[in-house]
Amino acid sequence: MQHYRDSDHDSGISGFEDGPDFIRVAFKDGAVYRYTDTSAGSANIREMKRLAASGDGLNAFINTQVKRRYAQKER
Repeated sequence: MQHYRDSDHDSGISGFEDGPDFIRVAFKDGAVYRYTDTSAGSANIREMKRLAASGDGLNAFINTQVKRRYAQKER
């Protein structure tokens, strides 16, 4: 899992891991969610990966675009 930079220091996200058709997002409360092309849409997964790599905006995107469209809650 990579550390999420959170350049504005206003995110609930602590880390992420991505693969060819998914992104796993770890939140500071310990919850980890897996979003997939199937559950959230491939365009949304691409944008989530871009935001994760940039270190800004991922939490807001999840809250407004894909909130409950995760494939699995892991913890």
